[in-house]
Amino acid sequence: MLTRKQFELLSFINQRLAEGGVSPSFEEMKDALGLRSKSGIHRLISGLQERGFIKRLPHRARALEVIRLPEQTAIPLPRAPRSSSGKSGFSPTVIRGDFKLAMPGASSNGGEVIQLPMLGRIAAGTPIEALRDSSAAVAMPAAMLGTGEHFSLEVAGDSMIDAGILDGDTVVIQKADIADNGTIVVALIDDSEVTLKRLRKRGDSIALEPANKAYETRIFGPDRVKVQGKLVGLLRRY
Repeated sequence: MLTRKQFELLSFINQRLAEGGVSPSFEEMKDALGLRSKSGIHRLISGLQERGFIKRLPHRARALEVIRLPEQTAIPLPRAPRSSSGKSGFSPTVIRGDFKLAMPGASSNGGEVIQLPMLGRIAAGTPIEALRDSSAAVAMPAAMLGTGEHFSLEVAGDSMIDAGILDGDTVVIQKADIADNGTIVVALIDDSEVTLKRLRKRGDSIALEPANKAYETRIFGPDRVKVQGKLVGLLRRY
């Protein structure tokens, strides 16, 4: 599963390789995706490489190869139309995912079981975008939930293993837009990336801490991170 930006970048690289056999420069990628710096492109490329969609060719500048395309989208990667100047414009088809969509209220069965909406997968590692799947739900005993709205997510990655959260687990999230220091939260970064991390407030900055020494804490300005919910439960299938 790819984030919207990863999908856009993969589309752009694939398009440029198909048209001229040469991958675009990092500056061209940055401009095409509307990012503020090339560091974001480095992170996106690393994510695509880790997931096996692209690979870097050694000893060659600007050498990227598209290995495969995302099958789960069922949408062909777009070929951009050419303008009158002969240059191609980039207008990708995107995978939509947005935690700001109104969530359906959980319904109960006899007051004993509540069907929580499963909104998709969330990264406990390199951030990925959680994709809403309105057809999926997780049954939860009503007694295990407190007040407020809840939803569930499937965890992808191992950056929270020291907090007992493993790859493939299902986490139960209470919808919230604020959280106490040290709380494990669903955090929306730059309105595009969603991740599960421990929230730390450091002066005017916000730190998203992993629970795995193999990963680094990421620091952001307060306007770049929005809390979407707090971890309140975990389900694991053996």
